[in-house]
Amino acid sequence: MVETAPVEPGFEPVVPPAPADTGYTASGVPTFDAVREKIETRFGTSMGAAELAAETPEGRSVEEQYEARQKAAAERLAQIRASMKPTDES
Repeated sequence: MVETAPVEPGFEPVVPPAPADTGYTASGVPTFDAVREKIETRFGTSMGAAELAAETPEGRSVEEQYEARQKAAAERLAQIRASMKPTDES
C-alpha cells in the first residue's frame, strides 16, 4: 500500500501548463488551422501591398494603361463581330 503525504489546507498542486500550439502534429504534419492561418496572412499581406501599390503614381499609370488596353480590345472585338454578321442582300 502506498501512502500519500497529507495535503496542507490552501495548498494547490502545481499543474503543468498545456503544451503550446505549434501548428504541427507530433509527426510533423501541419494542422488545418495552421495552414489556414498562413494562407489568410499571406492573402492579407498581398491585398495590402496591392492597395498601397495602386496609390502610387506608377500604380495608377499601370491601371490606366490596363483600362485603355481593355477598352481597345472591346472595341476591336465589336468590329470583328460586326464584320462577321451576314449582310442582307435582297
